[in-house]
Amino acid sequence: MTDQSFFEESREQSVVKATIVSKYFWAWARVIIPSVKTRARKIAYLDLFAGPGRYRDGTKSTPLLILQQAIHDPNMREMLVTIFNDKDDRHSHELQAAIQALPGVQRLKYKPVVLNEEVGARMVKQFETTKLEPTLFFVDPWGYKGLSLELVNSVLKDWGCDCVFFFNYNRISMGLSNPAVEEHMNALFGPSRADELRPLLDGLSSTDRELLIVEELCKALGAGAGRYVLPFRFLNDHGTRTSHHLIFVSKHFRGYEIMKSIMAKESSKRDQGVPSFEYNPADNRFPTLFELTAPLDELEERLLREYAGERLTMENIYRKHNVGRPYIERNYKDALMSLEAKGTIQCQPPARERRKGTMGPDTIVTFPKVSPHHVA
Repeated sequence: MTDQSFFEESREQSVVKATIVSKYFWAWARVIIPSVKTRARKIAYLDLFAGPGRYRDGTKSTPLLILQQAIHDPNMREMLVTIFNDKDDRHSHELQAAIQALPGVQRLKYKPVVLNEEVGARMVKQFETTKLEPTLFFVDPWGYKGLSLELVNSVLKDWGCDCVFFFNYNRISMGLSNPAVEEHMNALFGPSRADELRPLLDGLSSTDRELLIVEELCKALGAGAGRYVLPFRFLNDHGTRTSHHLIFVSKHFRGYEIMKSIMAKESSKRDQGVPSFEYNPADNRFPTLFELTAPLDELEERLLREYAGERLTMENIYRKHNVGRPYIERNYKDALMSLEAKGTIQCQPPARERRKGTMGPDTIVTFPKVSPHHVA
């Protein structure tokens, strides 16, 4: 498939990707705008690999979906700055035309900017030396040229800036084994991490290879180092192999929480109410991915083991435990109510004093002083 043919049709995975990004943009903007109103009164959406704006079947891609949201919201109409870029002349011209044809686009205070530039060191330097407005940065390249940790970091450095990174897994996987693109892979993973990763891939099964590559990319983007990183997997049209991964990066728990909820709703299946995030089975050699594959039954066991003898509110349990794991807030309430019904934990107020099927954030949970070896 060529770069041009990528936009020939709107594949289901492309629709899901656009849905995740546009939903997060809306939720992110609603959280950011009240704070921004007391500052510079601007928020931004940045897409350096924007494409033509529409697939050939007429379906809108992410840039037009974002602008549509802004046109219909009074706050965003006054505050949103949008910068789109595509190095392909045809794509940038078609995107410009598609934007101009959007009903109401003239109501936006800041006219959308469409650039036609190569993404590289010059652009990174520009972002590094500029204090950015709160920005949602969407990185959706065709391959890997221009991609680098420096590019992502140059935007994420400032307050209120989050990144959604979508990449073709097979191109990255092949690139790690191809000396001709060593420079690009080093820029993406970091030279030291890429050098350590390459020999580890030899002899791995396709499943383990994927898990290791995504695990290391999550770490490179900041997982475990003060950033919240959340991956989501896309299968090909036949559901037989991975085509892409989408990775979300934020410096704030609230952003992580919002994106996790959105990804959960877009997951293709759930196990006992726990979203799949479309992952293959993983094991503890890959902790970031392993933690995103545990079922709800195991959550009860984990809570009993990890909080034995402690007394915490439901909100504290959820916030302390969910990062890096697939569980959403509803899962924690269900698990705690199940343990309460079994008489394993004590809650205040107790179930009889709460509305049926509910557990408020201030509900105090007391865990028994049980050795992990005594938990089934």
